[in-house]
Amino acid sequence: MTADAKSLLIPTDNGLVRGIVANGVRTWRGIPYAAPPVGALRLRSPQRADGWNGVLDGSAFGAAPPQSRNPSLTGSRRRAPMDEDCLTLNISAPLEPAADQLPVLVYFYGGAFSSGSSTVKTYRGSHLVRTGEALYVSLNYRIGALGFTDFSSFSTAKRTFDSNLGLRDQVAALEWVRDNIANFGGDPGNVTIFGESAGGISVTSLMCIPAARGLFHKAYAQSPAPSSAYSPELHASWARDLLKILKVPLSDAAEALAVLPAAALVQATNRLTSKIGPADKPGSLSVSPVIDGEFLPEHPFDAFMKGKSAPVPLVLGTMAQEGALFAKVVDILPSTPDRIEKMFAGTDPAAQSRVLAAYPGYPSKQRSVEISGDLVFWYPSTVVAESHSLVAPTWSYRYDFATPMMNLLGFGATHAMDVPVMFGETGEPITRALSLFGGASALKKLSARFQGTLLSLAKTGSPGSDWPRYEPVERQTRIFDREDRIESDPFPERRRAWAGYRGYL
Repeated sequence: MTADAKSLLIPTDNGLVRGIVANGVRTWRGIPYAAPPVGALRLRSPQRADGWNGVLDGSAFGAAPPQSRNPSLTGSRRRAPMDEDCLTLNISAPLEPAADQLPVLVYFYGGAFSSGSSTVKTYRGSHLVRTGEALYVSLNYRIGALGFTDFSSFSTAKRTFDSNLGLRDQVAALEWVRDNIANFGGDPGNVTIFGESAGGISVTSLMCIPAARGLFHKAYAQSPAPSSAYSPELHASWARDLLKILKVPLSDAAEALAVLPAAALVQATNRLTSKIGPADKPGSLSVSPVIDGEFLPEHPFDAFMKGKSAPVPLVLGTMAQEGALFAKVVDILPSTPDRIEKMFAGTDPAAQSRVLAAYPGYPSKQRSVEISGDLVFWYPSTVVAESHSLVAPTWSYRYDFATPMMNLLGFGATHAMDVPVMFGETGEPITRALSLFGGASALKKLSARFQGTLLSLAKTGSPGSDWPRYEPVERQTRIFDREDRIESDPFPERRRAWAGYRGYL
């Protein structure tokens, strides 16, 4: 089956774009949703994209944002190009245009706000779109120092720096979707945002950002870390640390930031991240949203607890062994006893004894890893679920499924293992390798159920009639496993022990 040429040529506010047919869907790639953030626009809020003459070729993805890793992450030998001119989005739609406008899914990638790109093969969304039930949008947003370091304290009369640039990019993309998605067959009044890890943080943050109100109507957050936003003072200290790594005198910061190579900023950010999270302030993330009092008026935690979050249906959840990946591969969490104790000393010493008592066997390695995952992902998510359930329908889950190979390697159901499952990419090389000792069939069935909850939320405002809402009394939580089940208030003693803990402010 092929799409006719007319259905691939679409008008937008900026000009015509011609898509292609790939993986059984119509797709338009590399569409600019904002002006290139370069030159005078470097470290500034996104500006409206210029129009173009003729027809934009939508066959290729735009450049990935600057970062240290290969952003293709596909096993391919081809490296995705990187460039500061990266603010593009991609749209996929069913082969046959639908009679009615379809729900729209908008995805924000993870990567600790330091890596990630919409070029990643897993994120292409073809499986979601081939159901015929939704349109899919992915996008690039600025990351690292260019997206999530707050240099605003170094602004001068000649050079201004804005805060929360990556989040501002996401809002700009949602505005573009609102204004243009109907031309592609999508419903601008039915937009569901979803994301994992830093993408999940983006989802919960956008729910607390006034500029994002009305741009989306449902939300699905996988492994968010909702407490990962910090004060302007703490962010300013991290910006100073970054400039010291770059050997830039603070008095010359404005001029230097205008011309420093992106690669130098990436390298310095990596050095800072590896120092701050594990050592200086265990449990923090130095490239992250800043509570600037304007774009992000208050800490998302506070906004949720005060009932100020956007009143949209929300699904959120975490992995059963969130911390295992970080302890073994990405060393940025407080997953050792010395880091855990330093973390409490720098945040809330009074909480230390009650929290550690809730993990019998501490300071064993397993319990330390569990504490790190619960601190960053699980406990903050329970606070968000409890608070938001008083504002709008809310559903909570825990993802427990792991293949025998994952258990053998000591990962279990760890961070990010749900991403290919949500996208239906269970046949990818990494997923096949992790199913060598069995579990492939169960994983494929779980993928259909997991993906189905997202599509159901987008279509109906509920992830499914068999999934009870989360409420502060029973705290019913769906457990995704070989056979799904509902549990009431998982780990109540841990939840009570963490109650009131805030971390770094």
